Amino acid sequence: MNAGAAQTDTLPAVREIAFAQPFAWLRRGWLDLHACFGPSLLHGVLVALGGLAILTMTLRAWLLMPGALTGFLLIGPILCTGLYELSRRHAAGERPRLGHVIGAWRRGTRPLVALGLLLMLAATAWVLVSALLFKLFVTVPLDSPVRFLRYAVAGQGGWLFFLWLMAGALGAALVFSLTVVSAPLLLDRRVSLRTALLASVRAVGENPGPMALWAALIMLATAASMATLMIGFVFAVPVIGHASWHAYRDVLDVERLPPRT
Repeated sequence: MNAGAAQTDTLPAVREIAFAQPFAWLRRGWLDLHACFGPSLLHGVLVALGGLAILTMTLRAWLLMPGALTGFLLIGPILCTGLYELSRRHAAGERPRLGHVIGAWRRGTRPLVALGLLLMLAATAWVLVSALLFKLFVTVPLDSPVRFLRYAVAGQGGWLFFLWLMAGALGAALVFSLTVVSAPLLLDRRVSLRTALLASVRAVGENPGPMALWAALIMLATAASMATLMIGFVFAVPVIGHASWHAYRDVLDVERLPPRT
């Protein structure tokens, strides 16, 4: 049967969760990392290498570096597709393997692919907007990391850094609302992209406190990973990816939706 033949537009019910529930997601994510150690860690290594590659390529293009590094993170929900599959298999009592990850990517459904393309477009747009802001308003040469940071944060570019930060925060909040549970939902159930996005927005709207805490925890893990020259992503990405699967299962009641097999 075609994977999209029985696709439904029925919105799943949203459960109300406790404020501290994100900490439980992280604990379960850590346990899943241990249960699926090899395939899980591979995701973290690849993301860390990707971050280092972007950092290296933008060493001589300071105007692109802020947008490129932060925009790279916008596609995180899709990069974690394999981790959702590992957690799904583990929860079903199976022994997760790398083959399951490859299988999840190979059977990538049209809505999941569309979500990935949307996130890539959003990341590209943010890189361009970020570069444009610095291009239009930066009036001094930025020929070293020290000068860049001084101008952006502590010097005459303080207001520009604030503007860039606010624009990035608004964009990140929008992407978070649309994707916090939509990617694992698309992997797990036969729903349309529109249904998955609406379900994600509803999940955030009906649980603003816990979802704000979850977003803050992801931001802290991301900042810590970048502060270690991307090395932190080796463990942060698997834990957050697995935890996101448990967030999806806790927040949405999908039992009446057709499974994607």
